[in-house]
Amino acid sequence: MRHRILPAVVALAIVVLLAACGADTPQALPSSPQAAAGGSTYDDPFAYCAAVGIVDAPDAQYGGPTVPDVLVQAMIGQGIVTADAPPDFQANATWRCMDGAVWICHYGANLPCLEKADTSQTPIPAMQEFCTANPDSEVIPAAVTGRATVYEWKCASGQPQVVRQVLQVDPRGFLSDFWYELPSQ
Repeated sequence: MRHRILPAVVALAIVVLLAACGADTPQALPSSPQAAAGGSTYDDPFAYCAAVGIVDAPDAQYGGPTVPDVLVQAMIGQGIVTADAPPDFQANATWRCMDGAVWICHYGANLPCLEKADTSQTPIPAMQEFCTANPDSEVIPAAVTGRATVYEWKCASGQPQVVRQVLQVDPRGFLSDFWYELPSQ
């Protein structure tokens, strides 16, 4: 029995490691000239954002926790998460800097925090397949359209069709409906 468990444990460890290596790791985009010229590191996200100005994900200049308690407390203060939620749920978020301020997105209900908004009105093949199978569906589900689309889609006579725009895009290209500016502490 021991010989059967060990290979399973090794296989599970390999899958976990491969998943971690292949995960969508946010990459910092060019920020302000201050950040490039500076060489300072920060453990306070508010000081970090004030210094770098704009960055789509914390880079090497930020040395603090992924989602520090100060951000969790700010989310609680803004009503983004509740004070009685489990700590792991409270910290299930990502943040970035825009115009020197901290902006945060809480993953909550499968929100596409790290994806740029999809503003294309050209249907993807999955939408066409869905509409072929459901020619007059009033809604094409997000599992088919992708969660980053800014549009509500439907099927009309077997063809995908935009109904209306339901989400907005911020200046950095993210879905602004899911991102919140946090006041500095």
